[in-house]
Amino acid sequence: MYSHELVTLITVADKGSFLKASEALYTTPASVMNQINKLEGSVGVKLFERTNQGTRLTAAGRAFYEDAKRLISFAEAAVKRARQLAAPGQKVIRVGTSILRPCKRLIEWWNAIDDGSLPYQIDIVPFDDDPKSLNAVIASLGNNIDCFIGPCDSIEWRANYNILQFDKIPCRIAVPRKHRLAKKSRLRWSDLDGETVMLVKRGNSAVLDSMRDDILKNHPSVTIADADNFYDTSVFNECERMNCLMETLDIWKEVHPALLTLPVEWNYEVPYGVIYAKKPDEAMREFIRIMQRSTRRAGGR
Repeated sequence: MYSHELVTLITVADKGSFLKASEALYTTPASVMNQINKLEGSVGVKLFERTNQGTRLTAAGRAFYEDAKRLISFAEAAVKRARQLAAPGQKVIRVGTSILRPCKRLIEWWNAIDDGSLPYQIDIVPFDDDPKSLNAVIASLGNNIDCFIGPCDSIEWRANYNILQFDKIPCRIAVPRKHRLAKKSRLRWSDLDGETVMLVKRGNSAVLDSMRDDILKNHPSVTIADADNFYDTSVFNECERMNCLMETLDIWKEVHPALLTLPVEWNYEVPYGVIYAKKPDEAMREFIRIMQRSTRRAGGR
């Protein structure tokens, strides 16, 4: 409905620097700068003053910033009105889905709750797992999509978005089929001696930060390789290419046919649940309340 560059502009203005904006958008400062340069080129005016202390809007940039926020608000309202007119009385929930964050479990959960009498329509919205696409989805929660389901222990996500935890799922190890450990049915810490294990960078996951600390303190023969961002399919490709190991989850065991997913004798689990906007609309709030009530009746999941 609107350019991702508008979201980037608003984030840079709110955060006051390309670096802080890149952290909020889960991308690089260079990517943020390129988007702003592209936007300034399209508009034909300078929108930001760059200083050693950060960035600030020019007079033209301030006007554009305010109009961009109104444009996004109008676009969201237009979508909402169109959906309401198309299905009177129906509340539309847009559920995101991707290869690594499939919506199947959320839909199964909802179908177990809804006997057909609830006034909700579920729209499935596909997105990609590459950093730029995932960042855009996260930044526009409540706008382009209402929610998605997946691992949800991101420190940044928990600070800036709402999370309804659905479950905890155990951490596994992905092993290339040609690797020496591929014949194992279960791994121990001792099996990892001398191996390289890929993890997301420190600061992205409290659980994996704890695993990282455990490796550094108690298993010094295990080498840690940092994935550049949250996992996407390129990380699985890199694991297979390097013939190394990577932390993974059962929900991803079909992502790469050349990798096996093996359990490990450890107790690491990541929270798994629904990620949605900090200030959702009333339809989404009620959708979440319904799922919360079902979870409480079931005694937790």
